[in-house]
Amino acid sequence: MKVGVVGCGMVGSAAAYALVLRGAASEVVLVDVNEALAEAQAQDIRHATPFAYAVTVRAGSYADLADAAVVILAAGANQKPGETRLELLGRNAEVFAAIIPPVLKAAPDAILLVATNPVDVMTQIATGLSGLPPERVIGSGTILDTARFRGLIANHLGISAKSTHGYVLGEHGDSEVLCWSSAIAGTVRVEDLARQVGKPLDDAAKADIDEKVRRAAYHIIAGKGATWYGIGGGLMRICQAIGGDERAMLTVSVVSDSIESVPQVAASLPRIVGRAGVLGTIMPDLDRDERDGLRRSVELLKQAATDVGF
Repeated sequence: MKVGVVGCGMVGSAAAYALVLRGAASEVVLVDVNEALAEAQAQDIRHATPFAYAVTVRAGSYADLADAAVVILAAGANQKPGETRLELLGRNAEVFAAIIPPVLKAAPDAILLVATNPVDVMTQIATGLSGLPPERVIGSGTILDTARFRGLIANHLGISAKSTHGYVLGEHGDSEVLCWSSAIAGTVRVEDLARQVGKPLDDAAKADIDEKVRRAAYHIIAGKGATWYGIGGGLMRICQAIGGDERAMLTVSVVSDSIESVPQVAASLPRIVGRAGVLGTIMPDLDRDERDGLRRSVELLKQAATDVGF
């Protein structure tokens, strides 16, 4: 499977690197307005292929995206001091207006995979600008937040994260909803397993996990300026599900007809992801607080998209 990456900063390059390490693509093409950066990233990643998989990695122009099955959109402006979120959204909408037409001219059948933040609203913007059906414009959404949630629960319980299942829904951001009521480990609720292993998930433990999931990016940014490895792995996982037609259930963001009675809004729910993009949506069981939280989250996202003209 051929994958294009538009925007070769830390997120785009980390995604390309993860694709190579896991062999999730047969060819990766890097495109950036800074051609020297794209070439340098391609060359550096290419040097890792002898230790991983025989993936073709090269820099190119938009035309070189021809026949790509997926194009990752990782281009965008960084927030300036004193700049509002809405102003940043407006500038990033302009970036997407410039890059989406040449991407689709070269690769009209590609799935667009949005990584640029704020990712949910940018997914809604990309859907509007591209004219593609929503199932072919996928935001990375809360795939990383869900991974953090599962990893922290697993660490508390002393088990593998691969045996832990729970979801983070709504916005990839401060209003996201951690779904404790449906979280399980193996075949039992996480609270029940926690009691069995003598590590209760009391209110304090849950609050600690919630803070570490919800504020993870802030802590990482304070230490090194930005996040890229985790989301690079998440973008690879989405591409892997598409390339293998896995029909994997991943918490990604697409424009939905309605979420909690809020119409035409992009937010994360468990989605079935395969070759054609998002094939379906599953609504997990939610308690009243979680459902109210999800409604508030999608209302915030809808208002942000409306404010920027989408």
